[in-house]
Amino acid sequence: MKSAVENLTPTRVKLNVEVPFEELKPSIDEAYKTVASQIQVPGFRKGKVPAKLIDQRVGRGYVLETAINEGLNGWYQEAVQETGIRPLSRPEVEITEVPDPTATDGELKFHAEVDIRPEIELPDYSGIKVEVAAAESSEADVDKALDELRGRFGTLKSVDRPAADGDFLTIDITASIDGAEVDSASGLSYQVGAGTMLEGLDEAVTGLSADEDAIFDTTLVGGDHAGEAAQVKVVVKSVKERELPEADDDFAQLASEFDTLAELREDLAKQAAESKVVEQGVEARDKVLDKLVELVEVPVPASVVEEQLEQHFKAENSHGDGEHDTEEHRAEVKANTERAFQNEIILDAIADKEEVGVSQNELIDYIVTTASQYGMDPNQFAQIIDQSGQVPMMVSEVRRRKALAVVLGQAEVTDSEGNKVDLSDFVRPGGEEAAAAEAAPAVDSDAVEGEAATDEAAPSDDPAAVKF
Repeated sequence: MKSAVENLTPTRVKLNVEVPFEELKPSIDEAYKTVASQIQVPGFRKGKVPAKLIDQRVGRGYVLETAINEGLNGWYQEAVQETGIRPLSRPEVEITEVPDPTATDGELKFHAEVDIRPEIELPDYSGIKVEVAAAESSEADVDKALDELRGRFGTLKSVDRPAADGDFLTIDITASIDGAEVDSASGLSYQVGAGTMLEGLDEAVTGLSADEDAIFDTTLVGGDHAGEAAQVKVVVKSVKERELPEADDDFAQLASEFDTLAELREDLAKQAAESKVVEQGVEARDKVLDKLVELVEVPVPASVVEEQLEQHFKAENSHGDGEHDTEEHRAEVKANTERAFQNEIILDAIADKEEVGVSQNELIDYIVTTASQYGMDPNQFAQIIDQSGQVPMMVSEVRRRKALAVVLGQAEVTDSEGNKVDLSDFVRPGGEEAAAAEAAPAVDSDAVEGEAATDEAAPSDDPAAVKF
């Protein structure tokens, strides 16, 4: 078999393939068996009809057509391997020549147009310069961390006053559309200011005391009437506030391994400083990636982007979010999709150049981290990923993160005050990014739908067409 690549654009090629008769013959022989199992001829068992009789009954041309249809994908895949192209989409195939059905020689010719991963030329990415915000932890950061820790050990007590921000309420709600009740719930727990239930609820309950109610307009977010405008009546049944324990040595012993409050504050100050370094690292990582995209021209196949747009809005519409399918939203999703594609191409090229590999332990760590972001058991999550065929995608994601960490480790990072920023604690030895968990998991959300109902995953990739 012969194959040749004709470049149509930087992201699209025409694959010209010639299959000689001797390579076509095994498919023809198999086609005779297929046709023999489909027809019945008196005097012959099914599947045992001679080839000459098949030619008389259905014609050799039909057999040849069957052979080509059944063998075409195999010849295409062989041509892909032979030429080394990396397809991103399904091929558009056109058969240009077939052997004469009456002859025993000749060849099959076809061409296939397909989008491919573009080849890029990497610049010198060592020493990329980026500036991040100056980050110094303060006593206010320590106080905030201490208050959050006290909050974990706080107790709720009922108060006889109007509800205020941060209070914990027990509420009953009833939703109505055009005067007809469509949904209700009682005994719900809600913290004022959380913003996790219905738009307008925080404003409605603020200032209400126990046994008082309010009515507000909102858009329902769940149930059979999700996305519809409704009137909601909320009744406050109780108001509670969190009572924090006193910040003293006794609390330090209760909440930590330290004996004194001073020791606890010292440890919290250390954690705050480390958190600031992580914030700088995340900012530097994002800016380094921005610089790479600026330095490298990556053509984006239009058909691949269109496929992603179609899948994105198909998923949104299936979840009742069709009202978000606007021109502005499409433009935003398109821009994000193009940028994600550029990121992948650049980081894959860097990973190839740096010979970045992924160990089993690194993959396991990534799966555990991603599972926690979905609120799932790691073993259950790993099974879903394996069954949905997404393990290679996750390996690619870890590899890209390590490639970006390699570039980040070589970057010159300074803060807004001109001080050099040391990110050696942010980037682990071997180029693995310590803050990899900061990024959204690149998992096909359909694969875990129903198992992890709260987080939306970033799209993924597969062998047939890159997804993001």
